[in-house]
Amino acid sequence: MPIDDARFRQVLGRFASGVTVVTTEFEGQFYGMTVSSFSSLSLDPPLILFCVDNQLTTHAALLGAGKFVVNVLEQSQEHLSRRFAKRDIEKFQGVAYQSGALDLPVLDGALAVIECRLYSTAPGGDHTIFIGEVLEMQIGDGLPLLYYRGGYHELK
Repeated sequence: MPIDDARFRQVLGRFASGVTVVTTEFEGQFYGMTVSSFSSLSLDPPLILFCVDNQLTTHAALLGAGKFVVNVLEQSQEHLSRRFAKRDIEKFQGVAYQSGALDLPVLDGALAVIECRLYSTAPGGDHTIFIGEVLEMQIGDGLPLLYYRGGYHELK
């Protein structure tokens, strides 16, 4: 029995998730994208994972760079989530960031920062599962930005 796309999205939208922006640099250009399909994977070695649409330009940049930063957004950073979810714009223009330990953009004010080298990838239908080995971490202050049922929410 085939699964209806709209119903599939509706059902999965019942799972609340944090919001991240994954950043990298490849051939002198910064890339970034909003990602909610993020998860811890392993403690030994320390691994995380996230999924990326195979058609995105950031997909190829992540493969080419071999390293990336996961910026966990704080609840006041909804504007960054929306900005990095768009296509065909200069995503870093006007965005405050610093260079991290891996010389990649780390967004100012992030709730947590996880700097990784690409550990492996796996096919996932129309997406690729990127697995990163954690090399550096930072903890910020605040509460997480949440995504639930197609909208942004805050803890109260």
